[in-house]
Parts: sequence; C-alpha cells; structure tokens
Amino acid sequence: MKDLIEKIVRIQSTLKAPKNQHNNFGNYNYRSCEDILEAVKPLLAKEGLILTISDDMVVLGDRFYVKATATITDGVNSVSNSAFAREEESKKGMDSSQLTGSTSSYARKYALNGLLCIDDTKDADTTNTHGKNDELVKKKVVECKKSIEAHGKYVEGDGDYGLVTRFANKIFELGYKDDANEILALLKAKTEKDSIPY
Repeated sequence: MKDLIEKIVRIQSTLKAPKNQHNNFGNYNYRSCEDILEAVKPLLAKEGLILTISDDMVVLGDRFYVKATATITDGVNSVSNSAFAREEESKKGMDSSQLTGSTSSYARKYALNGLLCIDDTKDADTTNTHGKNDELVKKKVVECKKSIEAHGKYVEGDGDYGLVTRFANKIFELGYKDDANEILALLKAKTEKDSIPY
C-alpha cells in the first residue's frame, strides 16, 4: 500500500490540468472531466497504475443523486474518492438521459478533483452568479429560439438537432434552467416523430 501511496503522491505533485475550456456566457475558463483524464493518463502509465470511474444512483429523501467514485489501483491495492451531484427536481423539456449525463459529468469531475488534489474552489463554475452576463445569455436564447422557429423539421441525432441540445444543456448547467427548458420544448415540437438517426 505504501508503494501505491507514493506513486499517487508523485502523480498529484506532477499533474498539470490547465483550464483550457472557456465559457462565453460567464466569461471564465474552466477544466472539464475530460481535460483531467487527458492530463493524468500519461502519468498513470508511467507509474503503472489504472484509474477507473464508476457511477451509482443514490436516493436521499425524494431526490436522486449521482455518486461518482474515482479509483486508482495497482492491481492489488486501491485508493478511491467519491463525489455527489444532485439531479434537478424539474425535468420539464429535458430528456432524462441528458440530465443524468450532465449530473454524472459534474460528479465525476469533483471525484477526480478530490482524488488528484485539484483545487477548483475558485472556479467560476462554482462561484459565478451570472448577474452581469444575463443580458448576453438572454440575447443568445432569443437568437436560438428564432433559429428554431425558422428551421424546418429537425431529425433527432442530426447536426442541427445536436447544436440546439448542446446549447440548451450548457445554459441549463449555467443556471438558466427555464430558458433551457423552453428551447428544448420548442425543439421537441419541431422534431420529426419516429425519426431514427443513421
């Protein structure tokens, strides 16, 4: 176990996971779960360790939480860290798989942060109030709604459909839930029923 701990300490002290992602609405940089994984993989390979992440659904009271657990192992011993993220109570206009996926990504990021000693306490995704950016977000929302109205029928899974859902998911994550729900409701109304992506 001591050997594993020493290897993890080396990874923690060497790991560089810069905030390469930029949020145009909040005007801040951040790192994603994928950024952390990309940065840590070469260090894991060098030390001969394996990193796995798993999710569990946990019900506390009447709310659903995603419990993400990140584990580093040498094949014999392991060290783990878990983090929770709560699914929103209201799912109006949002596909449940999208909601769970977004929640899972958030929980996984913070499970990795704890395991690898990454400090995100000053990240804007945890502190941003969006106050000064409301005007910009509202403008983008109006543009998106106009674009949906002007578009013909959408096909689930195609490029245009994906662009709209990604935009809605992003503003949902930023706290503009009502706007995201309205956009997804508009999209759903203009999506071909029984459309199957190929």
